[in-house]
Amino acid sequence: MLIDFNKAKEVTMPGMNHGTGMMTAKMYMDEKGKIIPTRIHAGGSIGMHRQDSGDDINYILSGEGKAICDGKEEILKPGYAISVLKDQNIALSIQAKKISLC
Repeated sequence: MLIDFNKAKEVTMPGMNHGTGMMTAKMYMDEKGKIIPTRIHAGGSIGMHRQDSGDDINYILSGEGKAICDGKEEILKPGYAISVLKDQNIALSIQAKKISLC
């Protein structure tokens, strides 16, 4: 199946789960899963939360930041991916530049 994110509506919102700053995302979702290309703007974050909606894989396209997953800090850089399993606790924060995730 082809998904054309060029036609998807882009939404800008405050950081999720009591995070800081702003983020911009496009979303595709069906009964089997979801794909959400996301940009967390400079200095922004997604607050600590329990991953309730299923497993996630966050692939870093650009920028740098860090993730805290079940208490362990991971550095995020382009080409890295972080796997977050259902029921794990996760938070993402961004340093000087914005970060793009897919």
